[in-house]
Amino acid sequence: MKRREFITLLGSSVAAWPLASRAQQSGPMRRISVLTGLAESDLETSQYVTTFRNGLQDLGWRDGQNVHIDYRWAAGDTERIRSYAAEIVRLAPDVIFVSSPSVLSEMIQATRTIPIVFVQVADPVAGGYVASLANPGGNVTGFTSFEDTMAAKWLELLSEIVPRLTRVAIFRNPAASSASTYILSRLEHGAQSLGVKLMIFDVRNASEIDRAFELIGRESPDGLIAMPDAIFTANREKIVALAALHRLPAVYYYRYYASSGGLMSYGPSVADFYKRAASYVDRILKGAKPANLPVQQPTKFELVVNLKTAKALGLAVPAGLLLRADEVIE
Repeated sequence: MKRREFITLLGSSVAAWPLASRAQQSGPMRRISVLTGLAESDLETSQYVTTFRNGLQDLGWRDGQNVHIDYRWAAGDTERIRSYAAEIVRLAPDVIFVSSPSVLSEMIQATRTIPIVFVQVADPVAGGYVASLANPGGNVTGFTSFEDTMAAKWLELLSEIVPRLTRVAIFRNPAASSASTYILSRLEHGAQSLGVKLMIFDVRNASEIDRAFELIGRESPDGLIAMPDAIFTANREKIVALAALHRLPAVYYYRYYASSGGLMSYGPSVADFYKRAASYVDRILKGAKPANLPVQQPTKFELVVNLKTAKALGLAVPAGLLLRADEVIE
């Protein structure tokens, strides 16, 4: 081939590259709406949402190119969750991604047709969100955040680090949309086997957290467990600070409590939920129905111990517990 002919051919090929790229992006722009019960300023949650977005990108979905992703942050406000849910339905996205039972509950009330993928919901069957884990039915599927042995594990961890553990305060949100009631029954079973008395403190909103700690100050329990709930997660720094003020050893559900100064956390990896959720959103965008995608359970768990907090509380952490920890914060 002559040099001039080669240059002409090369130039034609280069000119065609942008056209080919545009062709790959042809078709309607897809839309994903994300609704979380926490605040945008919440660093850990922002990182998890980034994990979700990166997971979509790895699967070929690039925000602003072939998909538009819009985000709404409710910051633990029930009225805001409800308002955002209605707003999202009016936008008619191809799929909705939500976190926590309270957000899922409002989203389901707002739509029974738009596909919804959830994370951080303890028992979607008991909550009435899906028919079964294997066959969810309807427009909802996702990833559960609780395994039955976890509740007893929280009590066992407290008993390892607190000598003569006899009474444990439990923070729960009694709302029907919260996972607290479901998990409480598992905690009660574990408490019986360990001979521990549970002291239940109902917290319905952020303003009741202070009141609960006032009551705790009078009762002087040996430890605290804050149940999984968006109210507690959104106010975790306040809860951790008040637990320290009352010199109360506490075990929490997610790693971000321990990284915020909490004594210990044991639960599923939140980052893993968000990464796996991206694969379900991808499948739905490609034509799969939520009714045919089984709800998946946790596969990765994390034990985190904050050694600095333990020292501040005057607690000696057993060497065996430190060896079992996935992370030790010093």
